[in-house]
Amino acid sequence: MTTPWTNKLFFGDNLDVLRKHVPDESVDLVYLDPPFNSDANYNVLFKERGGKDSPAQIRAFDDTWHWGMETEAAFHEVVGRGGKLADLMTMLRGFLGQSDMGAYLMMMAPRVAELHRVLKPTGSLYLHCDPTASHYLRMLLDSVFSPRYFLNEVIWKRSHAHSSAKRFAPVHDVILFYAKGDLHTWNPSHEPLPQETIDQWYNNVEKSTGRRFNRADLTAAGIRTGPSGASWRGVDPTKKGRHWAIPGFVRDIVGDKSTQDALDALDAAGRIFWPKREGGIPMLKRYLEEARGVPALDMILDVPPMNNVSAERLGYPTQKPEALLERILKASSNEGDIVLDPFCGCGTTIAVAEALHRRWVGIDITHLAVTLIRHRLEAAFGKDLAAYDVVGAPADEESARALALEDRHQFEIWACGLVEALPTHNEKKGADRGIDGVIPFFDDKSGTPKRILVEVKSGHVSSRDIRSLVGALEREKAAIGAFITLEDPTEPMRKEAAAAGFYVSYQMGHRVPRVQLLTIKELLRKDPKRIEYPALGPAATYRVAEPKVKGKKGKMDGLFE
Repeated sequence: MTTPWTNKLFFGDNLDVLRKHVPDESVDLVYLDPPFNSDANYNVLFKERGGKDSPAQIRAFDDTWHWGMETEAAFHEVVGRGGKLADLMTMLRGFLGQSDMGAYLMMMAPRVAELHRVLKPTGSLYLHCDPTASHYLRMLLDSVFSPRYFLNEVIWKRSHAHSSAKRFAPVHDVILFYAKGDLHTWNPSHEPLPQETIDQWYNNVEKSTGRRFNRADLTAAGIRTGPSGASWRGVDPTKKGRHWAIPGFVRDIVGDKSTQDALDALDAAGRIFWPKREGGIPMLKRYLEEARGVPALDMILDVPPMNNVSAERLGYPTQKPEALLERILKASSNEGDIVLDPFCGCGTTIAVAEALHRRWVGIDITHLAVTLIRHRLEAAFGKDLAAYDVVGAPADEESARALALEDRHQFEIWACGLVEALPTHNEKKGADRGIDGVIPFFDDKSGTPKRILVEVKSGHVSSRDIRSLVGALEREKAAIGAFITLEDPTEPMRKEAAAAGFYVSYQMGHRVPRVQLLTIKELLRKDPKRIEYPALGPAATYRVAEPKVKGKKGKMDGLFE
């Protein structure tokens, strides 16, 4: 039965969302890949900082954490609750001081405690990190989950070998695997046999079929006096101190037959290998395709890292391969279970959960991520996408104003998402000179995209803003400009936009206003206003990525290209 809060994508601080929206013992599996600047100089992470720095920055591209007032408040809250977590964080503060590493761990502590709370007794948690902080995070998890429920430190080779000054090249990530209790969900999995194992063990070829096989025992150690110790076809296993033992994986051939009849059935099916030398014990032909493989190891070497030519690449920093998440979800959850990712980023966990028929909850603090995930899900699954809600994103003009007052940068990214524009920056306005988004489109067969420049305003607007946008179109040699505003455009603004004339697509025989004015109210109505532009096909805003998880429909789209 679906609970009211599942299949939801939350915009907001995951600590607030967990506390307000996720009930106790309601989640089957948690995977988190908390942001951390693994490329930073290690010593910088231990540098003392003053208390006036801004609080933790959890943004798509800025994943450093600094000690500030928010961190200090979190420390007092954790210590005030007492217990092992309080003892640990007090000790770590004494050791690390107000360093970035200390701030990172301090901000993670209450979040890990909340994740433990929401896990079912049969639930598990996977925390993905790198060796820079893995040892501290393991101590944190031990204090919350107990060392008894530590299951694995999984190593994933995240990159290929590269040079590193005066040390071994760092190429792996760490995934810390903990259970909530003794009865955690576990589905054993196997990896394909290595080629060297196939060459060494499956080195026999059946002449009639060409199938490769190895010779498996049909006997086991020890003498038995019952049917399993009786002679068959003149072969007495007891002479060699053994007895007949039929492997379970051939039960579809032998059924519930007695030992002697089962051996007859195997021989009739051509599954017995008869030794040439007299007195040898017959063996079972085990075909290569019947091999289960090797049990999944705590070193993941067969899931390649993301690279510039990966078919599923979306261009999002820290994106992880779907195959990695597929292995985790299959091992520690079942169909219908609830999977939670509190730092869901570009939504790989969510997409894999949807493909594997799990229910899901995703949380992210950037509208950039929320917008990307929405497009990714809709493009990957189309009409087969299960119903879901976006919680925390503005749904009306009033909430849009509230977001603009709270964080203008997030408002601009959110507004760009309404028109499917690629955000042009991730911090304060700089080299973009006021342009907040871009929509590439094609209206001819030249292969060169035309561009729509998008500017977003949340405060006072005037005709000067329109003249500035027209100047940007000229400077950037762009085709169309879209001006998105919270406030209603003034009459001088409309006249200024009309004076900009039209963009004409001669090949398509179509013309549209060169400068177009859109309000947030118009973009949020049931029949939203759209930017007009001629196009031979879909806008090229999103890089198309081929889906990798079985069960997906269509293709995934991504920002950042």
